[in-house]
Amino acid sequence: METKAPVRGIEASVYPRWLKVVFWICVVIAVAVVLRRVAVLVHPTRGGVAGTSPTAALDAVFASHETLTLAHILPAMAFVLLTPFVLLRRTGGAWTERLFFPLGAWVGVTAYAMSTHPVGGWVERSAVLFFNSLFLFSLARTFFAAWRGDVIAKTRWMLRAVAILLGIATTRPVMGVFFATSRLTHLEPGQFFGIAFWIGFSINTIAMELWLRSRGDRLPVVG
Repeated sequence: METKAPVRGIEASVYPRWLKVVFWICVVIAVAVVLRRVAVLVHPTRGGVAGTSPTAALDAVFASHETLTLAHILPAMAFVLLTPFVLLRRTGGAWTERLFFPLGAWVGVTAYAMSTHPVGGWVERSAVLFFNSLFLFSLARTFFAAWRGDVIAKTRWMLRAVAILLGIATTRPVMGVFFATSRLTHLEPGQFFGIAFWIGFSINTIAMELWLRSRGDRLPVVG
């Protein structure tokens, strides 16, 4: 069987279709969440902060620390929009990695700050502390692997970092289920917000880990 020489970037055929579809869905959800949050902060009466929508209480919490919220979500959106260029590029794009690491570090640091205002109390805070620490650890491992020139380790840890961060997108459908069933469960956002965090981030983290282990060393080369 013919073996292809390593290439700079990622071959689209390396990823299974389901993984690419899930990746893009997470990207779209993450960006949409940020845009909605910004819209609500800029026009609170239109977005529901002062209204009676199911998310009004959540909107009010984020509005109470607007500057910190924006300092976290805007760089996070930039990081999410950067990930396709880092992971799916075929050639070049060294500038994307120069932004990838500082943006990721900033998002991680501000996530710790955001955890001081948890909607879901200690359940949410524990999820943020655990998965955010795991994200920063993965980001650091990616950086040092890149510095050593270990492309396989770099790819593994970069995919882990991105999967963890996109876990915030996976929490949204989970929250949607809780909101939709709230009349039956009588759970308030403060009661299920943290649970949704644990479920959403766990799904992404475990799914990526299982896929990486199934691939062994047969991974794309990033950079």
